[in-house]
Amino acid sequence: MSKKQQVAIRLLSTGVPGLDEVLGGGLPEYSFNFIAGTPGAGKTTLIHQIMFTLATPKHPALYFTVMGEPPLKILRHQQQMDFFESSMVGDSIHFIDLSEIVLEQGLGAALARIVQQVEERNPALVIVDSFQAIVRAATLKDHELDLQSFIQRLAIHLTNWQATTFLVGEPLSNNAQNSPLRTVADSIIELSQNIHRNSVVRKLQVVKVRGQAPMPGLHTFRISGAGLQIFPRIPATATQKHRARPHNRMATGVAGLDDLIGGGFPGGDAVIVSGPTGAGKSLLATQFIAAGAAVGETGVIAVFEEHPEEYVRRASELGIDLAEMERQNMLKVIYIRPLDLSPDETLHEIQAAVALIGARRVVIDSMTGFELALAPTFREDFRESLYRMVVALTGTGVTVLLTMEIQQSYTDLRISAYLISFLADTIILLRYAEVAGELRRNLSVIKMRNSAHSKGFTLYEITAQGMVVRHTLEMQPGSGIGSSATRERSRQPIYPGLTEEETVLLQALIKLGKAPLEGLAQRVGLPDGPLLRTALDRLVSLSYAIRLHDEVGTLYQPMAQLME
Repeated sequence: MSKKQQVAIRLLSTGVPGLDEVLGGGLPEYSFNFIAGTPGAGKTTLIHQIMFTLATPKHPALYFTVMGEPPLKILRHQQQMDFFESSMVGDSIHFIDLSEIVLEQGLGAALARIVQQVEERNPALVIVDSFQAIVRAATLKDHELDLQSFIQRLAIHLTNWQATTFLVGEPLSNNAQNSPLRTVADSIIELSQNIHRNSVVRKLQVVKVRGQAPMPGLHTFRISGAGLQIFPRIPATATQKHRARPHNRMATGVAGLDDLIGGGFPGGDAVIVSGPTGAGKSLLATQFIAAGAAVGETGVIAVFEEHPEEYVRRASELGIDLAEMERQNMLKVIYIRPLDLSPDETLHEIQAAVALIGARRVVIDSMTGFELALAPTFREDFRESLYRMVVALTGTGVTVLLTMEIQQSYTDLRISAYLISFLADTIILLRYAEVAGELRRNLSVIKMRNSAHSKGFTLYEITAQGMVVRHTLEMQPGSGIGSSATRERSRQPIYPGLTEEETVLLQALIKLGKAPLEGLAQRVGLPDGPLLRTALDRLVSLSYAIRLHDEVGTLYQPMAQLME
C-alpha cells in the first residue's frame, strides 16, 4: 500500500504528563489496552486520570467494576484528585457493577451485560476493572476456555463498536490463563513500586503499543493530588547526538579568573568546580550567574542542600541580588530536596525551568546534595545518571556549572569522590595552601578541553565583593601545598600523562587482559559513547594499550609490560 493509501490512526492524548511521550505519541483510537500493576502501584488512579481527560457527553465512558471496589468507594477516594469532576459522573462517565453477575451467572452473562450497555450508550471509552477478578472467577469455575473466549469476543465487539477499551488488573504471568491477553491487547502498560531501604520508587513500562515505537525501559513516576506524572527516561540516543556548541566565551564574574581560562568558559561546556567546605564553590557559581544576568543571559540555579531563601540571602550579603534577578525573569532558583528522587525527575525540573525563561546558564549546587536526594537504587548508577543529565543539558547549548565537595587532601590532587571528571570540559579545583605560615585559598585549572589555560596555582580571596583572583602562587621549598612544596612536586603518577578516569580505564583493561569496547564500558560503569572512545584512543596513542581487529570486532589489550 502506498503512503497516499495508508489510513492514519488517530492518537488520543492521555492527559497524563509524560505518558504520551513514552507511548510514542499517545494511545491509538479504538485500541484494546491492558493496564497492569501490583496493589497500590497507581493503576486505578491512572485509568481515572485518562478517563476524566477523554470522556465527554458526546463521547462517554463506561466503567465496569468486577469483584473489586464498589463504584461508591472508588468515587469517594478519587474525588480527592484534582482531575475529578463530580458533574461528569452520570453524564460523561457511567459506573456499572458486574460483581454479582460474574459470581452468580459467569463470564458469558457478564459479557452480555457489557454488550447491552455498550449498545445502549454507544461509549467512546470502556473500562473493565479488575480483569484479575475475572481471571480468578474463571479459575474457580474451571472455565479457562470461557476466559479465552471472553477476552477475544470482548475485543472484537468493542473494536467493531469503535470504542477504546481498557482492562485493568495485576501484572501478567506466564501461565495459560493470561496468555490470550498478551496476543489480543494492542498495548500493555505495567506499573510497579519497589521499596529499598525505606525508599519507594514507582516505575512505568510500556511493554507494547501496536504500530508504534514506545520509549523502551522503565520510567519513574510520582502520584500527587494532580494524579500521575511520568518522567521519561533520558534516551541514550539523546546523549550521543552531536551538540551544537556556541562559539562564545561566558564571563565567570570572578575578577582575574577569565584571564586564566582564555576569556571565560566556552559556551555549551560542562564545568566542574570542586573543593572542600568553605572554599567558595557556591560563591563562584553565584557570580557566574550574576555575570550572565549583567549581559542579558538568563540562568537557573538548582539547589539541593539549602532552602532557596537562605541561598538568596547569603548572595545578597555579597552584593549579589538574586531576588531582583528573579523578579526581572532573568533567574529561576529551584529547590530540589525531596528524597527518593530519580535522575529523570531532576532533569525534568531543571529543563522545565530552562525552558520557562530560556536560560543559557545552569548551576547545579551541589552534586553531593544531588546524590543524597536520589533514591538508593539510583545511587548505584550515579555516574551514568549524571552523564545523561549533563549531556542532555549541554546538548542544547546551555553552559552547566556543577559544584562538587571533596575532602581536602594535602598529598593527593583529587578532583572528585565520584570519578566523574570525564564528563567535564573544564575543571576548576579550589584548595587551601600553607603560604608563609598562613592558610591561604588557591585555585588551579586542572582541565580545559580545546583551550589554553593557566597551569599554575593561583591565590584568591573572598572579599565583601565576592571572589577575587590575586596572583600566581610561587612554589618554594618549605611552603605551598601541604607542609612542603617539594613533597607535592616529588609525587609521580602511576601512569604519566593519564587523567584520573583514563587511569581507572587502563586498570580495568589490565584486569581483563583483552576486551571489546562494550565489555570495558560495562566494567567501569561508563556509557559506550564518544568520551569512552576518546579515552581509549589516548591509551593507544600514549602506548599504554594496543588496538586489535579480528572476526569478532575491535579489541583492546594493554601493553605486555603492564601485564607483568
